[in-house]
Amino acid sequence: MKILIKQSTIITGNGKPPFIGDLLIEGDKITDIGPVISIEADQVIKGYGMAAMPGLINAHQHTPMSLLKGFSDDLKLMDWLDKKMLPAEAKMTAEDIYWGAKLSMAEMIKSGTTAFADMYIHMNEIALAVQEVGMRASLTRGLVFKEDDGGRRLAEALELIERWSGKAEGRITTMFGPHSPYLCPPEPLKQIIQLAESKSIPIHIHLAETIEEVTMINQQYNQTPTEYLAQLGLFETAHVLLAHSVHLTDSDVDLLAGMRGGVSHNPVSNLKLGCGIAPVIKMMDQGVTVGLGTDGSGSASTVDMFEEIKAASWLQKLHYGDPTRLSARQVLGMATAECAKLLNIHHDVGTLEIGKKADLILIDLRKPHLQPVHNIEALLAYSANGADVDTTIVNGKILMQDRELLTIDEEELYHQVTARAKRIVDGI
Repeated sequence: MKILIKQSTIITGNGKPPFIGDLLIEGDKITDIGPVISIEADQVIKGYGMAAMPGLINAHQHTPMSLLKGFSDDLKLMDWLDKKMLPAEAKMTAEDIYWGAKLSMAEMIKSGTTAFADMYIHMNEIALAVQEVGMRASLTRGLVFKEDDGGRRLAEALELIERWSGKAEGRITTMFGPHSPYLCPPEPLKQIIQLAESKSIPIHIHLAETIEEVTMINQQYNQTPTEYLAQLGLFETAHVLLAHSVHLTDSDVDLLAGMRGGVSHNPVSNLKLGCGIAPVIKMMDQGVTVGLGTDGSGSASTVDMFEEIKAASWLQKLHYGDPTRLSARQVLGMATAECAKLLNIHHDVGTLEIGKKADLILIDLRKPHLQPVHNIEALLAYSANGADVDTTIVNGKILMQDRELLTIDEEELYHQVTARAKRIVDGI
């Protein structure tokens, strides 16, 4: 299958300036990019008036929480968690999780996300949804070790890794998912680190999302959460994806220097829950890779990565009182190439280059809020939103064209999630 995209404004994401040209996809790869490509193709997409860019990558998600969107807003964090989220999640079945994941995927595809990192339970159902829908995903079974479960959670994590790593035409990768420092005592966390190193599997873990976590770890171990993880050897050899990393001291940031992996900055969720502003610039200055994620829509209310792009840039500009911080090009890179590094898939995706997988989106610029076009990168970073995405392609397969989902039956999806969400939240 050859797909030729004609005369769009191409943003490669690899440092080259944007240009108007053609892009050829053969099978699952980009095979040519240039001013004009003259070749017979199975499908020709007219890119006039559109921008082609790498697909956005969501580096931290909890996809089934889409079923709880708008259910627990304007609450303090612990009330949000204890009174709403946890009771609702306890009522979710494996089938609920499958449909909740599909709902998140529908929203991600329609807002330009082509790959995501997910942490939840019943991951087999989420993997099945990924396989069917056609997205790219890094899947993680969340691990909590505060109570003895006879090794069930770890067994499920290992089963996920063995069953799904490299599956779905290579679109699925896996990670180990110890939830957070405050829910993972030293011994089981050491075991996970050793397993990750022996199997060459990355680790996905929450870090210092709230000041309450910092206080809890300090009282228990007389350390910051980052110091706690560093002392256990987390940053020595494993590839690690840290979610949030809001409350870090300068010495914490120093501990992250040189780590493999990096940090998923989730500004919308952090803002909405009043968690704080992550020290993004300080981490970058230490060479730490920082990408973007949404967190679950139970907290963020949206998985539109264009909202994260805006929020990330504006927060740092405001925090430093300096509008030059986190330029449009930088923050677009955070949502694409830098996230690809976090998911350890940067050899395949994150930029538009010959030989890389064909994960890309087309954005329709023929709209009042996207005209005129002076600087296309600034326009995409600060003016565009998810509803401007016209076409989403993953692994060379078109998942959405002309804003129509091609691998998800939207009518059936909405029927399923409406009934399931009502049952889940009833009485809470």
